[in-house]
Amino acid sequence: MSTVRDSHQLTAKRLAAGTVALGAAAIGYASGIERRHFVLREAELPVLAPGAQSMRVLHISDLHMLPGQHTKQRWVAALDRLDPDLVVNTGDNLAHPKAVPAVLRALGPLLERPGLFVFGSNDYYAPKPKNPARYLMPRGKKKRIHGTKLPWRDLRAAFLEHGWHDLTHVRRTLTVAGQTVFAAGLDDPHLHRDRYREIAGPADTATLRLGVTHSPEPRILDPFAADGYDLVLAGHTHGGQLRIPGIGALVTNCELDRSRARGASRWGAHMWLHVSAGLGTSPYAPARFACPPEATLLTLVERRQTSPETTKATPRRARSDVR
Repeated sequence: MSTVRDSHQLTAKRLAAGTVALGAAAIGYASGIERRHFVLREAELPVLAPGAQSMRVLHISDLHMLPGQHTKQRWVAALDRLDPDLVVNTGDNLAHPKAVPAVLRALGPLLERPGLFVFGSNDYYAPKPKNPARYLMPRGKKKRIHGTKLPWRDLRAAFLEHGWHDLTHVRRTLTVAGQTVFAAGLDDPHLHRDRYREIAGPADTATLRLGVTHSPEPRILDPFAADGYDLVLAGHTHGGQLRIPGIGALVTNCELDRSRARGASRWGAHMWLHVSAGLGTSPYAPARFACPPEATLLTLVERRQTSPETTKATPRRARSDVR
């Protein structure tokens, strides 16, 4: 009897040791490997007016840049080889008071292309050390903790100098690849800085009616849809950052449901939503699991003459090279 008990105890100890080792390996992979494994996602969305030519939009979000992240800077700069017609940056570029030059190096050649942007909370405030478990808590139970103010005005000035358009509470019409784009954007809903009333009203007729925001809060997606926008681009969620294979994201860090934590989905009968999983993390939570950092090349094509229930986005592809 004693031998059986000893055997069970030994098995339990081995199981516990194996579980600890597996957990340590997962943490090591998430923090040491995957968060540096940048990938390009590709998707096709049927959102343009009938008869329109296709348009290539590069969606970049959540760089959370530190000055010394040279690999990330080189990878982002190489995205210019994709020859996008339009670049859309949905915020959270900074993670350090001295990171503006690093962001500009990363975006480098892309700044010479037509571009639109809005800012997120980590453009305004630096991250602070927090208990990582707070990320898994319901949003309503969190007390927001702001770090020091970041030089977002310097970043904005540089973007504007290169010809990118700030969409913060602005409605704007521009020509992209010979086609008309009507775009409007909001300040960060995560910080409750959004004021939709300033851009409210039916979207103007255009080849593409585009909404841009940092956090994809349902309270602002609904009015975008009601005003007739074809597509809204957002970031903020990090795709859940830590995903469980077969289950997906555990949280979105906003009111958006977990099934939409990254990628494209329908929002209502007409509008599409695309949420980027982003290219960075907070320096105080430097880990990703089953959710590599990403940028997305969206090929926009004309709307199909089918019912909303049968219209789907072309499945996304992922690749780590950008040649």
